[in-house]
Amino acid sequence: MQLDWGALALRRGLPTAGVAVEIEGAAFAADAMPPGYALLLPEAACCAGCWPDPATTVEVIFAGAAPSGPGPHRIAGLWQPLPADDPAGWRWRIRDARPLAGRAAAPWLRRRALLGAVPLLCAAATAGCADAAGPSAAARALVAEARPMDLHSHAGRVILPRVQLRPLEPVAVPMREGGMRLIALAMVADTPTTTVTADRRIEAYRAPAPGELYDHSKAAFARLESLVSRQGLSVVADQAGLRAALAPEAGPAVVVASEGADWLEGRLERLEEACRLHRLRHLQLVHYRVNELGDIQTAAPVHEGLTEFGAEVVRDCNRRGVVVDVAHGTFWLVRRAAEVTTRPLVLSHTGLSGRPSLRSRWVTPEHARLVAGTGGVVGVWPLVGAEAPTLRNYALSIARMVDAIGIDHVGIGSDMLGLLGTPAFGDYRETPALAEALLAQGFSAVDAAKILGGNYARVLAAVLPA
Repeated sequence: MQLDWGALALRRGLPTAGVAVEIEGAAFAADAMPPGYALLLPEAACCAGCWPDPATTVEVIFAGAAPSGPGPHRIAGLWQPLPADDPAGWRWRIRDARPLAGRAAAPWLRRRALLGAVPLLCAAATAGCADAAGPSAAARALVAEARPMDLHSHAGRVILPRVQLRPLEPVAVPMREGGMRLIALAMVADTPTTTVTADRRIEAYRAPAPGELYDHSKAAFARLESLVSRQGLSVVADQAGLRAALAPEAGPAVVVASEGADWLEGRLERLEEACRLHRLRHLQLVHYRVNELGDIQTAAPVHEGLTEFGAEVVRDCNRRGVVVDVAHGTFWLVRRAAEVTTRPLVLSHTGLSGRPSLRSRWVTPEHARLVAGTGGVVGVWPLVGAEAPTLRNYALSIARMVDAIGIDHVGIGSDMLGLLGTPAFGDYRETPALAEALLAQGFSAVDAAKILGGNYARVLAAVLPA
């Protein structure tokens, strides 16, 4: 069984005692470690003073000698959960372990181990480091200049769930305290028909009744509008509103978004209605069910991409000044949308992968370049795969996307309060620390400002009505 560091951090889907496992990680070097013993981490520690977090550390007992150096190392052995009162405080162990030779480590891990092999100062962007200082004056100045924006958010628990409605939570205060200027605040269109599976995936489990998702959308938009009203958030619906939101002393603002257009139910006139009644200005075409607009990444294709109705929705969004979001859509859906649109597209929340697994929400560079080719923006989400969920690793994930599609086409897509995994960026108060992480990654202040907000602001300026 291949162990996943994300599952380890969440303590979900882990093997039972005695199961043969494989894992890849970096070794933590400490004085007086006995022969045949190692601590394995998802990435090289940033400095010798950062003692490993038990939540993301595996104690390894080798059958022979432990491999030397920080790694990366790939090992196999038998899984052993440890009792809560383990004297050393560790939670998991692999015993009878052996190194696996001739297995190339993932590129990120080779790079992280290289960084860990030289002395480093702790950065404010490194989560879990007790000596980390607060964001620098440069990072705070960058936030003030950049006017950060989030391409995809469910902050405030805006999602209207299928079961157990929870109270709304603060959005304006964390945004104001962290300097987050504008978020695309998204209701979710298909929650009555989706569920979380035992293996932590979201999928449709039934077909909706006629009119069911349209009725749901009314209640979901009403919940969003209630949050906006109660917390005094500005709504950006046109060019004048965008200019006001970008003014130096402006308060937090939202663009009303819908994750999925399932509520259209094949009726184009409902788009005009949503724009007029709910000030919808950001429409994601598909979500977790194959709908009348097209196919999704996480289910078997039905339409070979974007349907003709989906193409007409893209055209109508262009006419009405609504941002078209192709997140969750297949490569073929995105390719067709890019052919149809006359305005920049966004893919609001994803991550880059050279070879995404089947039904994965990650995208290839070729997939992302389709969006960049329209002048659009890809929002990088704060899920960092097998790496520890730190802002430093989030900045590295963003850098990979920039390398693939260019600095003018990358933004922040937090999917705030919408992720099943542990996010590296989960509170808008952390925005200055994220800015610090981007600077530490090597981005100039000008380029970091584009990522933090400038690129999405450019798309909004190109799309929103006068």
